[in-house]
Order: sequence, then C-alpha cells, then structure tokens
Amino acid sequence: MRISPLYPFWLLLLRQDAKFARINLRRLALRNKIASNLIVAPGGPIVSVTTYGKRIRTAYLTLESIADGSLLPSRMILWVDEKNVLQNLPRSLRRLEERGLEIKLTANYGPHKKYYSYLESTETIDVPLVTADDDMIYPRSWLSGLKQSFTQNSGVVSCYRAHVMKIVDGQIAPYLSWSPCRSVEPSFLNFSTGVSGSIYPPAFLRKLKAAGREFTQHCPKADDVWLHVNAVRSGFAIKQIGAQPLNFPSVPDTQEEGLYLSNAYLSQNDIQIRNTYNSKDIGVLDSSLRHA
Repeated sequence: MRISPLYPFWLLLLRQDAKFARINLRRLALRNKIASNLIVAPGGPIVSVTTYGKRIRTAYLTLESIADGSLLPSRMILWVDEKNVLQNLPRSLRRLEERGLEIKLTANYGPHKKYYSYLESTETIDVPLVTADDDMIYPRSWLSGLKQSFTQNSGVVSCYRAHVMKIVDGQIAPYLSWSPCRSVEPSFLNFSTGVSGSIYPPAFLRKLKAAGREFTQHCPKADDVWLHVNAVRSGFAIKQIGAQPLNFPSVPDTQEEGLYLSNAYLSQNDIQIRNTYNSKDIGVLDSSLRHA
C-alpha cells in the first residue's frame, strides 16, 4: 500500500495494530482446535475468570491467550452461574477443559464471581490469585509479569492498570475525575482496574474471604471497588507494574455487554463508592494524599 505523506501516522499504526489483532485472534482460534498441551503447570499463580451471556462463545480466546503465556497458571478456573450453560458448553471450552481448564458452577455474584467464587470454594489459601476479564487478549508476558511483581513485593496488590483516586474536601471525588496512574510506587490511592489483570497475595485473600459477602449490599456491580476498599482496610497498597497503565486488545463484539458504560458514564461507580467507603477508609486515603 502506497502511503500519502499526508496520511496520519497514528491512523497507520491503528490499522497495523488492527491487522495484528486479527492475525492473533485467528492464531488463537486455530490453537484451540489443534493444541493438546496442558494449559496449567505447577508453580504459577491461580487464574480465575468468569463469563456470562454470549461471551461464553468467545471466552476461549481469552483463555487461550493466557495459556499461550511464558508462564502457565497452576490452576485456571472459569466460573459460570447457570446450570444449563455448564451442561451445554461450546466445544471450544470443552477442548480447553481436556487440557486442564476447570469450569465450575457458582452462585450469581455478578462481577465478584471472578474472585469470590474461588474464595468460597476453598479453606486453604496459600497461592496468589490472578483475576482476568473474559473479553481481553493478554500478551505472553502477562502472567509472568504479575508473578514477578508479587515475588518482589508480596505485601501489595500488583496490577497493570490503575487510576489515582482524588480526595477533595475530605470526600472521594467523582470516578471520572480520577487520573491514570503514572508511577510504580505503591499507594492506597491507586485503584486497580481489573480489566488488565491483578494479582492478590494469599494474606490479602484470607482477609477478603473473612469480609464475606457484604459487597452484595454495598457495591454489587463494582468488584474493583470492593477489592480496593478491602486492600485499604487490610493494609495492602496497590502497585502498578509499569509507569504507564496498560490496556490490552479486546475480543471483538464483546464490549456492549460490559459494566463499564453503566458504572463509569452513568455514575453507578460513584453511587457504589459512596455506599462502600466509610469515614475511616477515607481518612486513610486522605492521609496517603497528604504524605505523597
């Protein structure tokens, strides 16, 4: 293709990225049909994912991208909350099941299924848990980067993408006014967004399990909010792995079912935040701001 000197460079990059994404999706789809290798191995974190609705047909692409990583999880669990879905899984997920994927039925905890269903299923928590979204394509270094950050500092929650919360006049400012994190320094003000992946230390998970299901009353559709407030209450600051937040490619035709539109742009996050953080929580955040 001959490129005009006036052709916007950013548009060229966008077209190249889109082409690469299509090739990668085709590669992952082919891998699902022909691969026979195990997708789990000892030594890695546990990876937990949930899916729902029509995403059940495309979730295998996310799982295959994780299975294609340089580090394999010790367990990979996919949670579904409908018995008929579990009994009628697409062949793509059955093939992954034959290679080590665990597909389990859970109560419908909304987005909280990705972590709470695992906590509810076990009494022994001694391995870090990684959460992933079912509509992302993760790079090969994704899981190894999370584990490396955990190994370096098991006293924080590590993630690839975070916002910095804003405190104004002793109150949490609206969600859409928060800024992207531009630092690798741990802070209680850092708010992990689980879409790009986060790793939770066993010590934190035990405290999170003890907190129970109060999220159903305070923030039923905002798992990131409940995970963050419990990190604050448990003394686990949040660390972004790189100085720039990372966004990974999404699986095509999956975004219309997501919670982001209602949570962020319809201010549902702000309502759930007000319902969740108490004055002591805000005091910890305000203190972090003053000592930054």
